[in-house]
Amino acid sequence: MPEGLSYAAAGVDIEAYERVLERVKPLIAATHGREVAVGVGPFAGLYELPGGRHLAASADGVGTKIKVAIAAGVHRGIGTDIVNHCVNDIATSGARPLFFLDYFATGRLDPEVFTQLIEGMTAACTEAGCALLGGETAEMPGVYALGDYDLAGFVVGLVEPGRRPDPNSIRAGDAIVGLPSSGLHTNGFSLVRKVFEDVPLSKVYPELGRPLGDELLEPHRSYLEPLTTMRWKGAAHITGGGILGNLPRCLPEGLGAQLDRKSWSEPPIFGLLRKRGRVSNDEMLGTFNMGLGMVLVMDSSDVPSGAMVVGEVVSRSGPDRVMIR
Repeated sequence: MPEGLSYAAAGVDIEAYERVLERVKPLIAATHGREVAVGVGPFAGLYELPGGRHLAASADGVGTKIKVAIAAGVHRGIGTDIVNHCVNDIATSGARPLFFLDYFATGRLDPEVFTQLIEGMTAACTEAGCALLGGETAEMPGVYALGDYDLAGFVVGLVEPGRRPDPNSIRAGDAIVGLPSSGLHTNGFSLVRKVFEDVPLSKVYPELGRPLGDELLEPHRSYLEPLTTMRWKGAAHITGGGILGNLPRCLPEGLGAQLDRKSWSEPPIFGLLRKRGRVSNDEMLGTFNMGLGMVLVMDSSDVPSGAMVVGEVVSRSGPDRVMIR
């Protein structure tokens, strides 16, 4: 196994993407009218409606986790993944999901694969209380190899007056509460596949206690219910970019986070990835959720009994705003 595997070496360079995004942000901003309350940057865009309400919207994909599903011949969870990923993104803005649309592209339509995906999406939409309003199904031979496909999702939700979080209310000393992930969720799979490229999905590692394929395909967890019922100031969905890249997105300038690494349990898949791929700790924290699927910033007096407090907000500026001890 090569030394020091990384996400960039596996083909995904997040820093390069961020540089390109900064380059095109002025082009995007030029399309925004006064109704656009929040544009590119947070987890969801916000569009103001009369009466103080906002529409929240987000789009995402499942990435190369799809390659694992194709190899395993199990696709229902991918449908669940795309809905929950998108719903979580708009939930960070205080939104209730209204409707979801999908884009499915393939080299040749396989009715069984498509049915499994729709089953997963409809089940997740039902759980979230939103409608699967429609979508696009594209057969594209020559673009996708036979058997390959891609899936993207688009969600729109409604933020009622008083539900939109205010980052400026966040203060040093506020508690940071972690909501556990179900595992890898839908990010980092190009690196995951590189680490396990010569391992059959049927292999059972003792630390996992089940076939590798089952672990890798564990669906992305939805956090809509706790974000709806808990009182919080800011929320970060820990997706691409890991804890280091996503937690600062919900904090105002001048504030950072101090996390206690011993305060939450890390699912064994992450230790296995680190060991087998010789992946550095910084690379792990900047790629994977490491057991925290969603992080909430709360006033210490609002932390529910039994909640998993993983750190606190601290005064900190500069590029490295998350410290983990």
